[in-house]
Order: sequence, then structure tokens, then C-alpha cells
Amino acid sequence: MDGMPEVSGEAVAAAAPRGNAVEVLLAFIRLGLTSFGGPIAHLGYFHDEFVVRRKWLDAKTYADLVALSQFLPGPASSKVGIAIGLSRAGYVGSLAAWTGFTLPSAIALVLFGYGVTLFGDTLGTGWLHGLKVAAVAVVANAVLAMMRTLAPDRERATLAVVAAILVSALPTSFGQIGAILIGAAVGLVLFRNAPIGDHPDLPHPVNHTVAIGAIVVFFAILFGLPLLTAAVPSHALQLFDVFYRACSLVFGGGHVVLPLLQASVVPPGWVSNDAFLAGYGAAQAVPGPLFTFSAYLGTVMHPAPNGWQGAILCLVAMFLPAFLLVIGPLPFWNALRHRVEAQAALRGVNAAVVGILLAALYRPVWTSGITNANDFALGVVAFLLLFMWKTPPWLVVVICAIGGAALGWLPVL
Repeated sequence: MDGMPEVSGEAVAAAAPRGNAVEVLLAFIRLGLTSFGGPIAHLGYFHDEFVVRRKWLDAKTYADLVALSQFLPGPASSKVGIAIGLSRAGYVGSLAAWTGFTLPSAIALVLFGYGVTLFGDTLGTGWLHGLKVAAVAVVANAVLAMMRTLAPDRERATLAVVAAILVSALPTSFGQIGAILIGAAVGLVLFRNAPIGDHPDLPHPVNHTVAIGAIVVFFAILFGLPLLTAAVPSHALQLFDVFYRACSLVFGGGHVVLPLLQASVVPPGWVSNDAFLAGYGAAQAVPGPLFTFSAYLGTVMHPAPNGWQGAILCLVAMFLPAFLLVIGPLPFWNALRHRVEAQAALRGVNAAVVGILLAALYRPVWTSGITNANDFALGVVAFLLLFMWKTPPWLVVVICAIGGAALGWLPVL
């Protein structure tokens, strides 16, 4: 039947709790401590952890979540993590996933905010470069695994390569969105008559009332907060507005949001340009989402609130839209995926997502991680450990950090 199936929120809610918040928290804390390399690399870590190792999701459902996150603004990997936590352990699980994935880097950047001079000398050492090499191996392994599942035939493999070329030529959020739209259009043309695939529902506790409420709250804050800050002179409200709006209107991840934040906090004198650039460097050295840079800015901000209180305020403002943009669309996304037209479009979108990942493997992951033959050797070893020896990604990260430090003492080949 072509029509949208009747899937009630209550039925989905009854099937949702398949785990508990503690296991979600522990899984994401480990990822929050070891997931280096930016949002695309994070999606590779998530694939290995939750599709391959833990089997909390099947590959198609995971790919659909990634596709949904690409359509929406804000931190892509954090939105996927929140959705996984929501699926596994309900609303508390979504909070546990975000906390585990975000807290390690947020704490590190708050501490860095209290002692920039003390930490500054460690940012360019060999172990840090080893983490970039680890990201190369993780992303390469994820591309290979997703290619086998999501682009297994000539048509979708070709679409993935076209998407990779487009994103490489237009390395902005517009390139990524364009690749996804082209993938959807091509999918509608090529795969309309393909057999309806099995796309299991992503269990979650969100009914349509809550979903609509989340969407209303998202837009109410986005458009209402500027009016409130104009009427009520409060620096705390101004900060919340700046960081909430930055997350709500930016596509493309942390590297895109940082210039926007610089334009928002440096000209008014809230943060000096030197302090901003020092934090920018530190943000590249920590695992987890780059959006936790907001915690650093809240720490060094002037005037008050600053310190740990400013960090919490800015961090909550930065990530609140991600929660609302997961909870709001998810029930409608679950139902839409079962339509014949939607499944055809999703086949093309998922192939395009593989292409986006492939483009990111080259830039920025490969170009920043593999700079000489020594790096290449370490990257090949890391890929071998992941692909053939099935070594846990966190252990590969540790090995690459040690290897990067060791290579710093050797002559460059």
C-alpha cells in the first residue's frame, strides 16, 4: 500500500525501552573520551559502536538517522547520538547520550579556559597528530562498511562518487545539502519501482503532541528571545540568544559555527580575539563535539556570568536546539520512511551520505592527518587493526596517540 501506515505514538512508545540510561551513559562516555576527528569521524565511531559491535541499530536505520541529521541545522553527530539514546532508553536515555558524549570535552575546555597558558604548550605535540591519523582509519573503515550496505550496486555507487565530487568542489553546508537533494531526486527517478525495503521503525517514546510541542518551542525561542533581550537588558539572556541562534541556523558542523561565534562575541569585547583563537586551537585537541567550544567561551567571557556558570549557560543554549530538532521531527520521519516515494528517495539520499563521508575522508580528515610517509604507515596499521583485527576504535585511538608521539622522535620520511 502506498499510503502512510498508521503508527501511533503510543504503540511506538510501548516498544521503546530496550535498554537503560546507565548503559547508554557508559557507552557514550567512552565515545566522548575517544571520538577525535570531527563530526564525520564521530559518525564512523557511532557506526562501529552501535551498528557493528552493540547492534542497537541496523545499518539502514542508522543511515536514515544520519540523513535526517544532515537535513537539520546544528551538531550532526550530537543529534544522531541523542536519537540513539532516545531509542534505547527514552528521554532519560537521550540526556544520558548527550551527557556522556559532551561532558568530557566540555570539562576539558572549561579547565583550559581557567589555564590557557598552562595548557598552551601541549597543543602541537605528536600525540595530537596521532589522533588525527586515527580519525583517517576510522572514517575509511566507516566508508567501506557503509558503501557495502548503502551503495552496493553500480547506480548508487556512482551516485556516491558524484556526491563526493560535488561536496569536494563546494566544501560548505550548501554542498552537503545540494548532494543530499540531488541524491533524493535521483533516487525518486531510479528506484521508484524497486522492491520496498525493510526499514524497521526506530523505537522512541515521542508522540505527535510532544513532537509538535518541541517544534513550537524551537521556533518560539528562536524568534522570541531576540525580542525579550531587546526588552530586558540582561547579559545572560544575550548570551543565551547568541548561542541558541548559532546552533539553530548553522548547517555543516562545528567548523562552520566557529566563525559565526567569533563575529558574535569578539566585536562586543566579551572575548578577546587572542583568547578566542587559543580556545579554537584547544577545541581541535579534544574528543567529542566541537560545539563544546561554547563551554570555553562561557568560561572566559566578560562580563559575568562567566567561569563554570557561564560555561553551563552557553553549553545548554548551544545544544538545546539539537534536542528539540530530534524530538520534533522524529515521529513524522519514522512514518514518512515507509512511503514508496520516501524509500526511493532515501536510497538516493543514503548513497549521497556515503559520498559525503567519502569526501570528508579526503578533506579535512586525510589532508590534516596524513602529511608524510610516517603518517601513512601509522594510518595503514590503524586501518588494519580496525578492518581485519576488529580492534575496538578506542584502543586504536590510544595506539595512534602513542604512535604519533613516537613518530615525533623519528626523521620524517
